[in-house]
Amino acid sequence: MNLLWTWVGAGLGLALGHSFGALVLGALIGWIVDTARHQQRRMRAQRAFVAPLFALLGVLAKSDGRVSQAEIDATERMMQRFDLDAAQRAEAIGRFNAGKQSGFAVAPVLAELRRVCAPQPQLAYAVLDVLAEVAYAEGIASPAKFQLLQQAAHALGFSEMHLLALLMMRGHAVPQGTGNAWRQAWGGWQGGGSRPGAGSGRSPQSSDSPDPYAVLGVSRGEEDASIKRAYRKLISQYHPDRLGDMPAELRHRAERRASEINAAWEAIKAERGIV
Repeated sequence: MNLLWTWVGAGLGLALGHSFGALVLGALIGWIVDTARHQQRRMRAQRAFVAPLFALLGVLAKSDGRVSQAEIDATERMMQRFDLDAAQRAEAIGRFNAGKQSGFAVAPVLAELRRVCAPQPQLAYAVLDVLAEVAYAEGIASPAKFQLLQQAAHALGFSEMHLLALLMMRGHAVPQGTGNAWRQAWGGWQGGGSRPGAGSGRSPQSSDSPDPYAVLGVSRGEEDASIKRAYRKLISQYHPDRLGDMPAELRHRAERRASEINAAWEAIKAERGIV
């Protein structure tokens, strides 16, 4: 939290009161102002993405023709995790229901999310993580849901490999009915061949121990220096402190992403003997 007015208040208190008590009183008043301003910024930031995010969750849930109880439960969990107040919850429900309607325009919602997330790639990644969790709420995403995830990933600035890496880290598989290029890329992380069990709803790699190369978005054939550059770029982009006033749920997802990046780099260093 920015403490500008706390320091200003302390300075004014000391200048006007010429005592330690006046300094403390001024600092307290300034801290109250800083806290109120921080809360206002947080609320504005939360409102900026709640509407497009939950509208897109509605589109995602209905994309295969029906909204399941598992998807409703997953969306409800998101509302709880985002700690929405009554007004925000009502807006989120309204936008989710609007997204379920036939003919709902997806492009403007994706553009709005892209605008909100543009300055912060770690926020965009956290949003994509939320979308993937709901898309796979039933155990495996339908081709229609997967296609919408592709659209969202591209709109938020992620490549197909980034999306594949995210799904692998969460223990998800590419569904049947997707293009051959995707299925070949899915198997290509391990150096060729199709992944056994793809389309079964889970990848054979445990979500507790994801492929470290997939986490960093690199192939096993790359040089050490190239992998190290990829790691440094990712960890600088996804540091959770750069999220500012975003809600705790998104900060948590950013922190998990940073931990995954660090763990992947440590695993690769140990495997290759990099010091």
